[in-house]
Amino acid sequence: MMRVGVAREVARRWVAEVGAGLPGFGGAFLTGSVLWAPADAVLAASSDVDVMVVLDVAEPPVKPGKTRYHGVLLEISFMSAERVASAEGVLGDYHLAGSFHLPGVLADPSGRLAALHEVVAREFADRRRVLQRCGAAMDGVRRAISAMDEAAPPADQVMSWLFGTGITTHVLLVAGLRNPTVRRRYEAVRELLAVHGMLDQHEALLELLGCAGMGAARVERHLGVLEKVFDAAKDVRAASYPFSSDISEAARPLSIDGSRELIARGLPREAVFWLVATYARCLKKLSLAGVSGEPYEEGFGELLADLDAETFADRRRRGQRVLDALPGLWQTAETIAPA
Repeated sequence: MMRVGVAREVARRWVAEVGAGLPGFGGAFLTGSVLWAPADAVLAASSDVDVMVVLDVAEPPVKPGKTRYHGVLLEISFMSAERVASAEGVLGDYHLAGSFHLPGVLADPSGRLAALHEVVAREFADRRRVLQRCGAAMDGVRRAISAMDEAAPPADQVMSWLFGTGITTHVLLVAGLRNPTVRRRYEAVRELLAVHGMLDQHEALLELLGCAGMGAARVERHLGVLEKVFDAAKDVRAASYPFSSDISEAARPLSIDGSRELIARGLPREAVFWLVATYARCLKKLSLAGVSGEPYEEGFGELLADLDAETFADRRRRGQRVLDALPGLWQTAETIAPA
């Protein structure tokens, strides 16, 4: 059993021993759930530790992704130093602001990351800043939904629709000063809305995703089918795919076991988002590796059919429903945001 604080120190050690030797290394900081969790909390088996490495390069290379280091699963990502050039820019970026409002800097050779943390921590909860970040999340919904391209492979179409829909949870999590988590976003927004006595809004978010009426047995069945395509894709090589390591044996505790854990805890519908994302990424990885995903396309189609998102026309219609819901979502965000 490992504590979050110990896992953070392992991440710091990786930065010192490995990350600092990268060309253009300009610092590193924690992001994600391990940053937001108390140091004495137990690190869940279905959690990784997100480390963002800042590089003084115009175009960072493909991220390494998941790697196990001294017993901890790290998720290593790269970012251009340009993205953290100003506190104003960071305060308006809901992912970055969430990373810098807590003390999570792991290495800072120039001192710029510490200076950012000082400013962001002071202004993070200001209502104007919060609503600015909520607006950025709303723009993310619009961009992703609008990016759906009928000529693109089905897995790519699905990811545009899925993440555009899923960012609706981030609008509210940002308003509530919560971690805009990726995999567990629907569970996290349910917790937030329960505190505010607004669980009806959570049902509305699940309706937009298409899984409000999906029972545990059906989700479990889809997860069983996903596990087969996951096993087929985890060992193939697709070096250019930035999410390749998400479909690997190291990632199984998150992508498969984590979904099963949500189902067991009575939250099957909240597991659907990551189940769909993982299935699409498996098919994408197989395609990029030159391996046929045809044996697994029927299962993907059944999953999408259950969400009423099987065809491009279905996804376009469901995407429009999300766009139509944005004014009401904004009202909810304004209610939740700090006074």
